[in-house]
Amino acid sequence: MAEKFESLMNIHGFDLGSRYMDLKPLGCGGNGLVFSAVDNDCDKRVAIKKIVLTDPQSVKHALREIKIIRRLDHDNIVKVFEILGPSGSQLTDDVVSLTELNSVYIVQEYMETDLAHVLEQGPLLEEHARLFMYQLLRGLKYIHSANVLHRDLKPANLFINTEDLVLKIGDFGLARIMDPHYS
Repeated sequence: MAEKFESLMNIHGFDLGSRYMDLKPLGCGGNGLVFSAVDNDCDKRVAIKKIVLTDPQSVKHALREIKIIRRLDHDNIVKVFEILGPSGSQLTDDVVSLTELNSVYIVQEYMETDLAHVLEQGPLLEEHARLFMYQLLRGLKYIHSANVLHRDLKPANLFINTEDLVLKIGDFGLARIMDPHYS
């Protein structure tokens, strides 16, 4: 994965300024690259998702994801710290600023692993399975109460800190806001 990440990094580039150092690949998806970095301001590891904005459709998807993740704040949802533009610039809330950019960075809480990697190690203990299921359902209840549908729940999007066994739902790239007036 490191070679693939390096080539994608060279193609797309990462322009976050000097605040974020020690970039390490975490994964790549359909609409972005995810890497970890150390935030020099607080000396803390964070995860950063880069979304490349190539056309009006990708801008629309990025705006939707940003709008959704900004409205969610729960113990079982990956926390988003900030949304940045090129060179680590702060983004304003107006749509015009995003349409003029070629990429956007979502700085979020770093989680050690995901459920897919945990399951690759072998079956879960029953008490771990119960704990993870409880946390998943707790997070989903919150998401649905906020009228959001995730639409991409899978083990790779369920992040876990192995030290304290906390599960958090992440990757809202395919999520939608549910309109209660339509079925």
